Amino acid sequence: MNNDSNSTTKDNKPIDNAAMQDAPIDGSKLRKAILHLLMAALFFSLMTFFVRISGELPTMQKTFFRNFFALWVATGAIIKNRIGFSVRKGNGVSLLMRCLFGTSGMIANFWAIDRLGIADANMLNKLSPFFAIIVSYFIMKEIPTAIDWSCVAIAFIGSLFIIKPSVGLASIPALVGLYGGFGAGAAYAFVHKMGKTGQPGKTIVFYFSLFSCLVTGPFLIFDWHPMSFEQWGCLIGAGVCAGIAQFNITAAYQNAPAKDISVFDYTQVIFAAMLGMIFLNEFPDVYSLIGYVIIIGAAVIKWQIARKR
Repeated sequence: MNNDSNSTTKDNKPIDNAAMQDAPIDGSKLRKAILHLLMAALFFSLMTFFVRISGELPTMQKTFFRNFFALWVATGAIIKNRIGFSVRKGNGVSLLMRCLFGTSGMIANFWAIDRLGIADANMLNKLSPFFAIIVSYFIMKEIPTAIDWSCVAIAFIGSLFIIKPSVGLASIPALVGLYGGFGAGAAYAFVHKMGKTGQPGKTIVFYFSLFSCLVTGPFLIFDWHPMSFEQWGCLIGAGVCAGIAQFNITAAYQNAPAKDISVFDYTQVIFAAMLGMIFLNEFPDVYSLIGYVIIIGAAVIKWQIARKR
């Protein structure tokens, strides 16, 4: 599940993030933001579902086509909105780190999706907001509060119920999925850093998609697996759903600050679980359900405290 937010207006002007966090928000904008975030969660879960049902294909091949079609969606959006492809001065390293962590995290997530239930893989990927807190401390010196650290600790406890480390080697896919969450969280931290400089989110999506295609493309030369019509359809669907999800999440954070809406992103796990149960006959075990409750509970607590602040 890889997510990018846009920190500019439609006129490509930087948004004052601090002012946005403190200013009151009217009900219509909040409802619109929540709707966009719910749509993003739905389409990210559909992306995961399409990746899963695309069958026995190499992870690199799935990752390439997921980003290839998203790249065209991002390119069209940049041209339509006349944003341009330039990277603001000083953002080069941050953009590279976003691409490195985002691509490696996505590869790990896709590898885990094929070996775990899609709800479990999505839940581990949803640890990314907590990893973002840790990474932001090192790259932007944003000092977490005791409550923030407590929420991180609670989330990790919840992840242990999903990972089930006592099963030995069987937990390796879950550990890889856990790295997927870390990669996504680190990537979001660098997106946040670039957002403070006014770097358009659509260009971040474009360069991330392009970088991922360049990294995974060579693997197709040496390990290409012919695809059926249905598999082509699944991977096209994954790419299109990813593009739609990224633009919805951008619109969500244009209409409301993260502290007011971020908790709704966890509905992606519910959507993924429903898709798994209906179409794949995947039912989470009791330990995974406990893990879901703990992690979502930590997210809700953090959200409520942020709103009070």
